[in-house]
Order: sequence, then structure tokens, then C-alpha cells
Amino acid sequence: MIEALTRRYLHAVDGALPGYVRALYVVGSAALGAWQPGASDVDAVILTSRPPTRDDLAQLARIHAGMPRSPHFDGVYLEPALSRSWPADGRAVPFVVDGEFRTDTPCGELNPVLWLTLQRHGIPARGPSVAELGVRVDPDQLRRYNLDNLREYWQSGVATLPAQLAGMARDTPMDGEVVSWFVLGPARLHYTLGHGDVIAKAAAGEYLASLFPEYAHLARRAVGWRAGGSERFTAADLLAAARSVDAVADDAWRRFGD
Repeated sequence: MIEALTRRYLHAVDGALPGYVRALYVVGSAALGAWQPGASDVDAVILTSRPPTRDDLAQLARIHAGMPRSPHFDGVYLEPALSRSWPADGRAVPFVVDGEFRTDTPCGELNPVLWLTLQRHGIPARGPSVAELGVRVDPDQLRRYNLDNLREYWQSGVATLPAQLAGMARDTPMDGEVVSWFVLGPARLHYTLGHGDVIAKAAAGEYLASLFPEYAHLARRAVGWRAGGSERFTAADLLAAARSVDAVADDAWRRFGD
């Protein structure tokens, strides 16, 4: 599926814009060996031969609109100047998220973790080896990004959950996607801070279990749900997930913060 989707995209873009895509590298779960049918998308870093014109962007919008809706083919486009500097400031570049092509909004995927993933795990579908790209990852920038993301995105995202869940019965059913997202996401950032590498969500479950044994059962259930298991989650699970976010983030700041 990954190779087929990548080939389909390259065939379409080569037909519409010959010579425009000079290199393409698969990143994300596929590069980490953790791609799961029905749960994972295909993520890519796409290097172009020139800055995009208005016509180029229109053609790219048409191409991505014609790609399958599942799994999504997502990616970030880098023109030549950017593929030499590897910016990690979330600037506006052409990118695709959840299958939607965007050109005029900040690209949150443009961050140090993306470049670390490319540097350590990227798979070339077109172009030279990753080692020849000269991908640079600033260690302090990577550390700061992960710490800030844990506090500003993850902890902020669960801050109101205890109040929202206070009036619910503990066994009220909850969306497994939401619970697993909060359980597994922060642990991946903590791992990067401690080990300077990137892990998939399945490995993040075991990492969380090793850090905080009190969340081991929930972490393994979240991994099982992502793998297509029959796990069911409740309001009590979501509350525990929120607490695990705070535990992981606070621990990361104690260990790796200023």
C-alpha cells in the first residue's frame, strides 16, 4: 500500500509537472516500521526543483484532491533553498495534512522532529540517500521544541478534561482514538528528549509503561486498540490518560528543562 500510494502520487505529479519533484522521502510511521492499515497515513518530505508558481500550486491541489481518501498521502514540500536550510519554524510552505493541500497557513509539520525522523529513518522513494542530503537537527532546538510542545499542546489539551468528565459516570464510553492519542503521544516526545531518536506509538506504549508503571495497563490497551483490537475505553480511562499527560510532561521538564 505504501509503495503503491507513493508511485501513484509520483506518476500524477510527473505527468502534470514534469521535473518538479526531484526527490521524495517517506517518513512517519512507515519509516519507523510501524505502519498499520486502516490507522496510519503515508507521510513524505518532497523536495522540488524550483519555488512553486501559482500554476504549480493549482496543479498540486488538483493532484492531491485526486488521491485516495484513505490512507491519506500527506507531506511537506521544500523548494531548493529550504532543502538546504531545513527550517523548523513552522513557516507557511505547501503541505498536505489529512489529505488536504494547503499553501497559505503555517505548517506545524515543519519542526525538528520531522528532520530527525528524516535524518535517522527516512526512506528514499526518489532521489539520493538521506545521508547525502545534509539534514541538520539542532539538539537544543529539538529539546526546546519537545518541551514546549509537551506543555503548550499536550498539557493544554487535557487541562479542562477533569472538569468536563466530572459529571459523567466512570463507565461512560469514550473514543479510543482520543484516549490512545493522549496516552501515547507525549511518551514519544519524552523518548526523543532522553534518547535523541524517534519511536512509533506502539513502542511509546512500552516506554510509558517503563516510566510510569501505574499507566502500563492503559498504555498496552491503547497500543492494542491502535493495532485493531477490541479494546473499549471509558471516561475513567480518559481521565487517567489526562493524568498520564501531566505526569510525562512534568517529568520531562524536571529532567530536561532549563
